[in-house]
Amino acid sequence: MTGMRHVADAGGRLAPRARRGLANLARIRGDFPTALAAIPSLGWEGRHHRVLAHIHFPHGDIDRAATAFETARTEAEEHNAPGERAIAQTLLALVTAFTDPVRADDELTLAHQLLDQLDQRATVLYARVAALVRDAGTDRDVTHRATVLRTEATTAGLPWILPLLETALAFHHAVRGAHDDLTATLGRLREATANGDFAYYVNIAAAMGDLPQPAGPAVQWLDSEAAVRTRWRALVTARQQHLHA
Repeated sequence: MTGMRHVADAGGRLAPRARRGLANLARIRGDFPTALAAIPSLGWEGRHHRVLAHIHFPHGDIDRAATAFETARTEAEEHNAPGERAIAQTLLALVTAFTDPVRADDELTLAHQLLDQLDQRATVLYARVAALVRDAGTDRDVTHRATVLRTEATTAGLPWILPLLETALAFHHAVRGAHDDLTATLGRLREATANGDFAYYVNIAAAMGDLPQPAGPAVQWLDSEAAVRTRWRALVTARQQHLHA
């Protein structure tokens, strides 16, 4: 991190990328105020809109996250950056899957069209996580698909996908009211975040199931813990109502 900070402070060609790295490290460790403070210094080269979306998403602020990912996609189109466009589109599908499965299906269709022209294995796996979120609460074999995806991500050496995958599965179990399955998923999530990276997903998964706030390092949210928990729980109840309508 010291070397990255030196590059960021030097202000050279690689500075925006280093600043983005520092912002992402802060977010991954649950220091959202530090991550947010870095946004004005990033610019396009530092993928400012995508970094901002990644900050809004864990707070359950899906509308803001979606808007930022859409803006990131548009900016990538303007800069003729097909890889970045595909990433932003896939992440847009992921966040909208929590609130609007029908829209998410359309967003995923476009994401796959963009990914078919590229070699982005990690992003393809994110698209499959998005599909799990889209199908959460249904009988579309979500648990088995998650098991297969967990194995593939581990085999491919992409462990940073696992916390998000387990959180998607927690959403599914919370919507179905499957408390034992949710408890097992929380156990895997704790294991996947034991080094402190992405530990806030444990808080999110607990909130989804209306479970007590877990012990562990305090997350430095932009809002109160209660506000974040309320948003995530509301997404679960909204999906339940959607499925029972």
